[in-house]
Amino acid sequence: MATIRDVAEAASVSIATVSRVLNKKARVSEETARRVWTAAAELDYWPNEAARSLTTNQTHVIGVLLPDLHGEFFSEVIRGIDQAARESRYQILVSSSHADHDEVMTAAKSMQGRIDGLIFMASDNGLAESVDRIQGRMPLVLINPRRIVKGTASLRIGNFLGAREAVNHLLRLGHEDIAILKGPAGNIDAEERLRGYRHALAAADRDLGASREFQGDFLEPSGYRAAAEILGSRRRPTAVFACNDMMAIALISAFGGAGLKVPEDIAVVGFDDVAIARYIHPPLTTVRVEANQLGQRALRRLLAILSGGEAEGAVEEVLPATLVVRESCGASLAGYSTDYSRRKESPGSMPGGTARDSDPEARGD
Repeated sequence: MATIRDVAEAASVSIATVSRVLNKKARVSEETARRVWTAAAELDYWPNEAARSLTTNQTHVIGVLLPDLHGEFFSEVIRGIDQAARESRYQILVSSSHADHDEVMTAAKSMQGRIDGLIFMASDNGLAESVDRIQGRMPLVLINPRRIVKGTASLRIGNFLGAREAVNHLLRLGHEDIAILKGPAGNIDAEERLRGYRHALAAADRDLGASREFQGDFLEPSGYRAAAEILGSRRRPTAVFACNDMMAIALISAFGGAGLKVPEDIAVVGFDDVAIARYIHPPLTTVRVEANQLGQRALRRLLAILSGGEAEGAVEEVLPATLVVRESCGASLAGYSTDYSRRKESPGSMPGGTARDSDPEARGD
């Protein structure tokens, strides 16, 4: 393998000059820079990033720690992070935690010294200690944390209002018996979507209680199993709000296998707007989450902190969730959508702003 000394000899310059050219830390003449880059290319020289990081105190690598790497939502988050990272000449190091504190700590410890900062999706119960232990050891941006963490920037999805608007839409279509297929216990996204469902029904005097709440875990098999429970109910609901698209798609498949038509016999609405949602039959009404944008914004927030352009602090950003109406709910209004994320509105009004803006419970009032 070629060394930096080999490059210096081939380019007839000093090792220090090669270092300055490759690190772009100081101005050198165009001719000198050209000779160095030509020699490095001809020798197939690979810089020793570990050694370089000791000098620059930077690795140009960002750590990404997600609950799982399976599924379109997580792949879109990773894709967004990677796109924004490559624009800034950074690489990413990705690991999964499976919402387990010990696995989080193992991953974080293995990344320390290899990364300049960490993006951590800490949505699940039991990860508060993980956040507390990581915070202060490396620059940190949280995605969908259970709580605002003092001194740490975070981004989250407008889960509560997105779910509330999905259920309100079903109510406006005339559905009065609306079930929910919940996400995993202890997950903040699932909890906020459940809260939005309950809030919409209570506001419409349609509180159906626990009998219309079915347990899922965001994975397709749980949606398929829940379909059997729903169909076995003494009185079948007229609509189901599933807390993510993968469970909603499984519901549609299972209902079809049982001889039911969606939406004629039972309506289905999901959450996330994964790519396949628009191509299934019938196309799925859902709440769109820009997972790619979520990843991009988290990466840019972290780079702003690393560059000193933004101080580390408890800055919270809420990304919009937009209702996208397709055929699975019984409506077929082409292009219909509701984006409530940009406005502040009073409690009880149509969705607007963030959950903290429009919901007294979210504000702690």
